[in-house]
Amino acid sequence: MKRKVRYRAQNGMQEKEIVYIPVRYTVAMVLTVLELAVILASAIALCFVLPYFYIVAILIHLGCVIKIAASDDNPDYKIPWLLVILFLPVIGFMLYFLFYSRKLKRKYRKRLSYLADHSYEKPDDGALLAALGAEDRLVASHAAMLCDIADTHIFAGTEVRYFPLGERAHRAMLEDLCRARRFIFLEYFIIEEGKCWSPILAILREKAAAGVDVRVVYDDVGCMKTLPGNYDRILRGFGISAVSFARLRGQADGEINNRSHRKIMVIDGEVGYTGGMNLADEYINETVRFGHWKDVAIRLEGAAVSELTHLFLIDYGISVKRMPEITTELFPVACGEEAMPAALPSAEKGYVIPFGDGPRPIYRNQVGKLVIQNLLAGATRYVYMMTPYLIIDNDLCQSMENAALRGVDVRILLPHIPDKRIIFNISRTFYKRLVDVGVRIYEYTPGFLHAKVYLADDACAMVGTVNLDYRSLVHHFENGVWLYRTPCLADIRRDIEGTLALCEEVDPASIKATPLARFFRSIVRILSPLL
Repeated sequence: MKRKVRYRAQNGMQEKEIVYIPVRYTVAMVLTVLELAVILASAIALCFVLPYFYIVAILIHLGCVIKIAASDDNPDYKIPWLLVILFLPVIGFMLYFLFYSRKLKRKYRKRLSYLADHSYEKPDDGALLAALGAEDRLVASHAAMLCDIADTHIFAGTEVRYFPLGERAHRAMLEDLCRARRFIFLEYFIIEEGKCWSPILAILREKAAAGVDVRVVYDDVGCMKTLPGNYDRILRGFGISAVSFARLRGQADGEINNRSHRKIMVIDGEVGYTGGMNLADEYINETVRFGHWKDVAIRLEGAAVSELTHLFLIDYGISVKRMPEITTELFPVACGEEAMPAALPSAEKGYVIPFGDGPRPIYRNQVGKLVIQNLLAGATRYVYMMTPYLIIDNDLCQSMENAALRGVDVRILLPHIPDKRIIFNISRTFYKRLVDVGVRIYEYTPGFLHAKVYLADDACAMVGTVNLDYRSLVHHFENGVWLYRTPCLADIRRDIEGTLALCEEVDPASIKATPLARFFRSIVRILSPLL
């Protein structure tokens, strides 16, 4: 459903896309807009026709204001909603009922609860946390907190390999996929037909034909512009169990929120991949969209892969019609004989905690945000962060400021060529505040930086799908891997230093804007939690 127009620039190949959205998505969006219009028009009409309804509307209006003001939500999120309700009578509280709540539907919550409790036999974290505490009590407390709030576990003895570019990870993925014997699980926010996906699909078809259990989950909104509307049926025709996550059905009930932004590949329960890269050509630099595309991935081999399998089965389970059967065969490392060693696994390979993040009430806290705040709070020398976006709440901003004021070298690497102009401009509104207290900000001049990497003191890191923006930190299903003293931290440090050499340090005074542009940025920044 798309046509690509190619043209050559003097310095190389550029590619321009004209995208046509498949009919199913178009119908769903039209139905959503129509339903929203009918609800709002009916409410406004009733206010004029029935005087008492207007009084009821005002009472509901005030009730919404009180409920938002008294809620436990972050003030940065409450303020824009209060403005919407106060400045848009009737329409404001209707939008509140439709879109304010980020909670999942009850049927999804019931399935999630069941799937969370029925997976592999969970290991006892006490011994490993005690061993970690003997090395560093503060880090051990952070690890224990992460295991608790994300309902995950700490692992030792897992091999971790870091890939500084998507094309390198892609080659390794193909090699591992070819070795699959029992099952292959894939979950990605974006899948696009092309040079990245085609060889992967060829292997999946071959393995499915040979009896390997192949399952694919892709986000329905994330793939709106990249796949046909019936792509799940196409994959099922190849023997692949495929499903689109949170399928759009044209209902104005906030279904556009709570997307699966996760990137997970699990092979035989022994090898797993995650990181920032999706399965599309720009992520391996086969297509030039915004200059050079900088992305990363990590490969896990060992018991920690069980948590990636667990996360995949949760998202797959809430998306299919029938609940999947979960057996010990899906967790061979966690449930096999090697899962019960006579002694603690060696800590020479460091400690690893794969974790998920997502909307309430599935996750009681913003897991990714707390991991980043703990890295900032525990650092004594430096914290380096790579992220495509910088739209953060006051809490996270203060955490960065506090670290910088303590003398910690805090550096943030961002894109120089944006993929979304509005988001890029909002990110720049945070520059001055952070730079004024000593945070150093860099822009990746060769192109677009899509990596999500957070490294502190050569000791702790987090690599995954978590961006520094509201949609990622609050609304989406995300995943990441917390790392401590893993040998790959040296590779992460080298990659960040190499990327810094290609960046330009930002001087906020050099980012000039007209008064009208500054006013526009201020309005958009206030409303950014709603985007």
